Amino acid sequence: MSTFKLCMGIYGIEQLYGGDPRSLGPVAQEAEKAGFDQLVITDHVVMGERLDRYPYGEFMTPPDHPWLEPMVTLSVLAGQTERIELSQGILIGPLRSAVLLAKQAATLDVLSGGRLVLGLGTGWQEEEYLASGLPFRGRRRALFEQIQAMKTLWRDAPARFEGETVRFADVYSRPAPVRGSIPCWVGLAASETNRPRIAEAADGWIPIEQDPAVYGPNIQALRQAFEQAGRDPDELSVRAMVQTRVDGDGNMDLEASLATIPEMLEAGATHIEILPIVFVREPGQMSEFLERCVEAKQRYGG
Repeated sequence: MSTFKLCMGIYGIEQLYGGDPRSLGPVAQEAEKAGFDQLVITDHVVMGERLDRYPYGEFMTPPDHPWLEPMVTLSVLAGQTERIELSQGILIGPLRSAVLLAKQAATLDVLSGGRLVLGLGTGWQEEEYLASGLPFRGRRRALFEQIQAMKTLWRDAPARFEGETVRFADVYSRPAPVRGSIPCWVGLAASETNRPRIAEAADGWIPIEQDPAVYGPNIQALRQAFEQAGRDPDELSVRAMVQTRVDGDGNMDLEASLATIPEMLEAGATHIEILPIVFVREPGQMSEFLERCVEAKQRYGG
């Protein structure tokens, strides 16, 4: 039986508590106590109005949705928890300076006792880049260079890096992360072009698809890319979202959704993410939701 880590996406949870983002702290504590392994937060720096350009179907919120900044939010949650990992799904890396993000990440990692896992991506809307004074084109190259530059800063003191978008020489960035480095996972298409880059720079993959039949072959291809890069394919972490299922009345069916976990594990997922906001309609249902998820974790080998 495959083992896996159970992850909770905290997007939208505050909507259950009158929109108060301070509700995330008690929920994170309860999730940790119940047996969840990781918290995951989503990122948007600004939002444009052209939500019809979202490439994965209908976008889930209006432009004025109050997106919390992930690094700040996770810092608060780090102080309210003790064990649970802290991650993003995803943090739009190229919108942030590589050296500043390296410093922020290492600081959060040290303060949390080594619990940070960076989930990085490029985002999908040009407006965020334009508003930040950054080019939209070339964002994937910038992301991979950013990861390599951050790992250099965490490892070396003094550090030197020469890339197309990031350059520095003889600089020091301390404190170093607790484990010497911080796992960097990427939420990009595992295309033939991207796979060697992922294997060279990253430590994990976050598929956008929810169907194991779709992302499973990409996991195997990434494992092969890791081998070709001289890395152990078992080092590859994959965080996938539980497939949502509905019952005969059109209501979200938590048990049927959790029952898709074995198929996800068979496809190669190592981390299973679930969003409470999809299944929970009021605060009083949160405890039962958490318990049922952890029961599924125990049942399927987590």
